[in-house]
Amino acid sequence: MAEPTLFEKILAGDIPGDLVYEDAHCAAFRDINPAAPLHVLLVPRKVIPKLSDAGDDDVDLLGHLMRVAPRIAEAEGYGDAFRLVVNNGAEAGQSVFHLHLHIIAGRPLKWPPG
Repeated sequence: MAEPTLFEKILAGDIPGDLVYEDAHCAAFRDINPAAPLHVLLVPRKVIPKLSDAGDDDVDLLGHLMRVAPRIAEAEGYGDAFRLVVNNGAEAGQSVFHLHLHIIAGRPLKWPPG
């Protein structure tokens, strides 16, 4: 059995997280190293290591995450001015292998990122 990820430990309440949202399918908490005034990680309760590991049976969950993200940005006072980031794999900057969406807002965001 694999060691639980950092996010699994936060979701289980084994380590603290600054929770801003939760429901039966996901939870969101503030990033400990924020890249912007709003930097929240939206994490599904189901462990999916990377977006590319999601299956056809995960479509509803992925859609749910996309619907929840704007609600969180709105509740945090950023309306519809936010960016979603999903890093897929170590070479793309993923450091915790539990799918998560970064919700980032509150400063000018340039294109292209990175």
